[in-house]
Amino acid sequence: MKRNKKLLILTTLVCLLPILAGLAVYSRLPAELPTHFGMDGTPDGWSSRPMAVFGLPCLLAAGNLLLYFTLRSDPKRANMNKTLATLCLWIFPAMSLLTSGITLGEGLGYRMHVEVLVPVLVGVIFLLLGNYLPKTKQCYTMGFKLPWTLNSEENWNRTHRLAGFLWVIAGLVMIVAALLHLWSAWIFVMLLVSALIPTVYSYLLYRKGI
Repeated sequence: MKRNKKLLILTTLVCLLPILAGLAVYSRLPAELPTHFGMDGTPDGWSSRPMAVFGLPCLLAAGNLLLYFTLRSDPKRANMNKTLATLCLWIFPAMSLLTSGITLGEGLGYRMHVEVLVPVLVGVIFLLLGNYLPKTKQCYTMGFKLPWTLNSEENWNRTHRLAGFLWVIAGLVMIVAALLHLWSAWIFVMLLVSALIPTVYSYLLYRKGI
């Protein structure tokens, strides 16, 4: 329990860490900073300087807190793979560091190559989570929480073995495609494939009585 609280404090502090960087360059930032980007990395949405410096890290810190308490409230939390749960709790801190770094960098006039950095981060997350998906047991907050996977342990296990394989492949494709500056919509294709195929597969297993 004490370890979990330390992890919560650490990950929340990392979420808020970009505020210090924002304060260090606050006077050099424009009144509005880019906080949303198109698939080619071009800014297409802006936020006020206070919102970009303080608001975004705080929102992600709030998301981190919500995720922590959601995981802790799972009636089947004893089934969770502890490594997978820990990885999940580092997603919001990673997002905070990356998004704030991009926003501050763009605000200072640097080209941050969002079209590369974001797919690479998402790809790494998929790669890591996919490696541990087959090792997690039935629970209500992780994995493919479908009526038939929650009702059948064998269905759950088979579905997550396939999902883990697909998520690793999807993560690798996202990373390689981003680094080679290939079609950036690959990220959406991989997201769709990695979610849709395991869902259909688990349903087919259910129809077979598994």
